[in-house]
Amino acid sequence: MHENLKIPEKGRHRFTQPLGKLIAGSRSETIPKVESLIKEFLNSGFKINVYLVGDIVTNDFLINQFLREFIKLCIVDEKTQRSQIKIRYEEYFEEIIEFKNPKGTIRKESFNLLNQMIISNKRILLKIIEGEEDLLVLPLVITLPLIQNLKSLVFYGQPPITDSKNPIPEGIVMVDVNRRIQNTVKKFLSIMQKE
Repeated sequence: MHENLKIPEKGRHRFTQPLGKLIAGSRSETIPKVESLIKEFLNSGFKINVYLVGDIVTNDFLINQFLREFIKLCIVDEKTQRSQIKIRYEEYFEEIIEFKNPKGTIRKESFNLLNQMIISNKRILLKIIEGEEDLLVLPLVITLPLIQNLKSLVFYGQPPITDSKNPIPEGIVMVDVNRRIQNTVKKFLSIMQKE
């Protein structure tokens, strides 16, 4: 990508829709459901790599002994709904990288940075020290390689959306990365404003 991308004013609501499967419920309800889904994939013979975007979902996975083992990359900004949050278990990561990503934007450098982190095969914590992490789910999804018998699962928190025609409950979104999802993300990226 040669330019920074920004969410357009028109069509902003499209970026709030879940990108994958919404696992609805509170944190105490969704984490056991996520465990069950991952166990189903393992029983079907898949290897699992987990990628997390957001502080709450990152903390919830890190404190879970079972889920923690699958984590490859976490993208956080150490804020949740405008308040500070501290990531526990920083020692779990082999590398911690700091990055700036302005609100409502995807910096062009993020594509290459995410690609380098994925191919390094290290457990990495990417800290957004200025701006926010939410939109980085898009370059992450299109950067992940599609490998046979490997499930690359991207998880992020879904806040409740009550002011639209189709309200969305709170929960966790699981993106099972495949060609169809990557094509959907490319369409999102194509309607963003180039800067």
